[in-house]
Amino acid sequence: MYLYIIAIGWAYVILMMAVTAKSFVSGVLTFFFLGLLPLGIVFYITLKRLKRSRMAAQQKLGQPDRADTQPDQ
Repeated sequence: MYLYIIAIGWAYVILMMAVTAKSFVSGVLTFFFLGLLPLGIVFYITLKRLKRSRMAAQQKLGQPDRADTQPDQ
């Protein structure tokens, strides 16, 4: 929950920096390299950890991971 609030705040600050850039290209590059790229990396790492912990919890409970899409015969 807190991660989303921080990400929204970060995106807003970087967007304001990009809007006040001297040129359009500078603004777009600022928004991409200081905004979207770091947020994408943080969300990727966070979601990867969350998925790993969910898989570990499912294996601990003995439930299937539902990775096998083939029907049982």
